[in-house]
Amino acid sequence: MPKNFNKYFAEMIGTFALLFCGTGAIIINQETGGTITHAGIAATFGLIVAAMIYTLGDISGAHLNPAVTIGFWFSKFFPGKEVMPYIISQGAGAFFASVVLRLMFPDNEMLGATMPAGSAMQSFVLELILTFILMLTILQVAKGSKEQGMFAGLAIGSVVLLEAMFAGPISGASMNPIRSISPAVVSGHTEHLWVYIAAPLLGVLLAVVVRKKLTSNV
Repeated sequence: MPKNFNKYFAEMIGTFALLFCGTGAIIINQETGGTITHAGIAATFGLIVAAMIYTLGDISGAHLNPAVTIGFWFSKFFPGKEVMPYIISQGAGAFFASVVLRLMFPDNEMLGATMPAGSAMQSFVLELILTFILMLTILQVAKGSKEQGMFAGLAIGSVVLLEAMFAGPISGASMNPIRSISPAVVSGHTEHLWVYIAAPLLGVLLAVVVRKKLTSNV
C-alpha cells in the first residue's frame, strides 16, 4: 500500500462526493422539471465542498480540484512529488461519480457538463476570475495537505456557493478542471472543454502571484 494511501483515498472520496452531489443536483433538476432550482444547485456545490473540507481536510487537505493542488504546489505549500498522485486520485473519484450518474440517469444528455451560455471567451474570462477569487480565499485559510482551520470549510464553501449563484448560468462556474472534464468525457460533450481546463489553471497561478505580492511586506 502506498505510503500516503489515506491521503489519495480521501481525495478520491471527496472528489467523488463533489461530482456526485454537484452534477447530480444539475441532473436531478433537469429530470424533475426544475424542482431543485439554480439557487439549489449553487447551494449543493457550496455545501458539499464545505462538508468535504470538514470531513477530509485533516487527512488530505480536501483539495478536490487539480487546479488547487497545482496552486498549493506553486505556492510551495505542497510537495511536487504529491501533485500527480493527488490529481490521479481526484480524476478517479470524479470519473467514478460521472459513471455512476450515467448508470442512474442513462437518458440525461449532458450529465452536468459545463458549457458556455454565450461565447467561449466570455466564459473563459469568467472562469479565470472566479478561480482567482476562490484560490485567493483558499490560500488565506488553508495550507496544503493538513489542518484546514476552524472556518476554512465555511469560507471556501461560501465562495463556491456565491460564484456558482451568479456565474453558473453563463459559464457553469466550474473553477475545477476535473469537475468539467469528467461529465464532458462520460457524456461525450467535450466541446469548449479547453475553457474549463486553461482558465482555472491560469486563475490559480494568478492568485498565487497576487497573494505573494500582497503578503510580501506583512
